[in-house]
Amino acid sequence: MANPDVGAAAMSRVYVDMVGDLFHAGHVALLREARRHGDWLVVGVLSDDTAASYKRRPIMTLAERVAVIESCRYVDEVIEDAPFQVTEEFLAEHGITTVVHGDDLSPEGAEFVYGSAVTAGKLTYVRRTEGISTTQLIQRVLDAG
Repeated sequence: MANPDVGAAAMSRVYVDMVGDLFHAGHVALLREARRHGDWLVVGVLSDDTAASYKRRPIMTLAERVAVIESCRYVDEVIEDAPFQVTEEFLAEHGITTVVHGDDLSPEGAEFVYGSAVTAGKLTYVRRTEGISTTQLIQRVLDAG
């Protein structure tokens, strides 16, 4: 889809960031729920190096993850190699009105990663999907081996 005018007054733009490795039903649930919080869903896809800085290195390449996330029906726009820390400048540059994250994020983590959104009252939590994660999928594959 074409990017609407970032300055459009009536357009609410929701941002969610993710690694999106081994894209699964939990990712879809997050994106579906995030999309419910506005008119346009912007997804920031974190780089391999960024993901590896706080958890394991992704199995899928950044290009593969972007291609899969772009194809999700709830996603309107993708930012490849999104920043780990969301700044006030980033929010303004992309016209973000709401930032969404799963409810598994600690208050300290929220402040560190989304400080500007927290301060502005733009951070919204959604329920994390229980019972599925990329780590669990990897373990399933290893167990089936």
